[in-house]
Amino acid sequence: MSGFAVTFNNNDCSELEDMIRRIDYRGPYIFGKFEYSCIMMAQKYLRADIALEKENMSETWNNMVPAFDQDFPELRICYDGQMGHWKKYAKACGVPNGPFREERLFLRLYREHGIKMFDCLDDAIFAFVISDGKKFFAARDLLGIKTLFYGKKDNMLYLGSELKSIIGFTDEVYEFPPGHYMDQTGQITCFAKLPNTPPAPMRTDIDEITAAVRDIINRSFHNRIDFSVETGSLLSGGIDSSVVTAIAGRAYRKKFGKNARIKTFALGVGESEDIECARVMADFIGSDHHELIVDLEQIMDVLPEVIYYLESFDPSLVRSSVPNYLISRYAGKEGIEVLLSGEGSDEVFCGYQYFKNFSTQELFARQMECIGFLHNNASLRLDRMNLCNSIRVVAPLISGELLNYAMSIPPEYKLRPDGKQKIEKWIFRKAFEDVLPEEIVWRLKQEFSQGSGSADVLSTLFEEFITDDEFSAERKKHPVVRNKEELFYFRIFAENFGTGKAVETVGQWISL
Repeated sequence: MSGFAVTFNNNDCSELEDMIRRIDYRGPYIFGKFEYSCIMMAQKYLRADIALEKENMSETWNNMVPAFDQDFPELRICYDGQMGHWKKYAKACGVPNGPFREERLFLRLYREHGIKMFDCLDDAIFAFVISDGKKFFAARDLLGIKTLFYGKKDNMLYLGSELKSIIGFTDEVYEFPPGHYMDQTGQITCFAKLPNTPPAPMRTDIDEITAAVRDIINRSFHNRIDFSVETGSLLSGGIDSSVVTAIAGRAYRKKFGKNARIKTFALGVGESEDIECARVMADFIGSDHHELIVDLEQIMDVLPEVIYYLESFDPSLVRSSVPNYLISRYAGKEGIEVLLSGEGSDEVFCGYQYFKNFSTQELFARQMECIGFLHNNASLRLDRMNLCNSIRVVAPLISGELLNYAMSIPPEYKLRPDGKQKIEKWIFRKAFEDVLPEEIVWRLKQEFSQGSGSADVLSTLFEEFITDDEFSAERKKHPVVRNKEELFYFRIFAENFGTGKAVETVGQWISL
């Protein structure tokens, strides 16, 4: 993960420098600029992005940023993303391994296929801008896992990894829509959409399905993680993070020896359920386990920082982002440069509690609706709460191959009837029931904020801070605000980003 800023038809280099400075934390190790004709591009990288030793961080590397291919150096790319099946296409395109390998591959795909390049990116998350100085080509992945924003002013165009890069230079700011590309005319074109109807359900027995799920997830992990820099794993004690951590623990021992222990990190507001279950899982895999226990005062202290970095005021997102921010910051102090996350399975396997309100026939539509919320809601936590601490995050369960396969799994296997209850993510749990402790596999789904305890602390607190009359008056001015908690967060957001078009970039979850 990294950060970039781009301007088009703008001759003021100081604006570009200010844009990239505002997101310095997304890549404090390498920085480079490219200026030619109508384009100015700036990119920052984390060390983990290109797996270079710190002593090799020199002007030589800075001069290679934004990245280019030696065969056609006129094209430059600003890029933020991860590509699961890089090796497959690198071999076909003749792209050798080494620094900036994905960037060089994207440039090669663009040169050879143009807009058809997206056919090769079904297992990639990305936001990028490619330019030769006179024209440019910008795009964002279908799910919107990688963030991208743009702004307009007169005939100038601004693009950046975060909203804060653009606010201040123009008030006309927008979220770059997922599954779209843009050219130098400013026109935005759709290249992919989520399906409206489910594929024909597979008629395969449960053992074959669970074996395939395990195989895809293991392959996704090994395609994305090589432990070239200090790597740890978030561990909430839920099924998602436990699956990822178990795979990571085995891979870590295989690489570093049978006594090697991967570092795991758990957070709780007091002795929360997450803390207790994470201990069970850490003991089970023999990890080097770290806990961070926080209280209300610590949560309130970091709320302004969280909302500034998150660029959102949605209550459910803010609640879950606070513990993520705190534990990521703690992991960074422990020397971690890459954190593994279990994000992704709730969308793929219907893990959210509200799915239980719908019939099997409605489930696919609701699943696609949920996935459609990722780009300006849930994926922000994954991206922002780690990168603001200069940590690269990898989520092996966010995989195009896994999503495509899971869409064909019969819905009754995802949300399994059990008497009067429904077991969410049943087929995912079934796939790992022989791998993990029973109490972890069949632990009911809780949002990160619930399991960690931050939801209980925050959801009712603001009744004391804001009167009914005050809330009613504010809601008349800002109808987007739904309750007092959201109003509290909204005020912090407005202090940083205003109450204009920036508000329209915020995604609000279905329920509070």
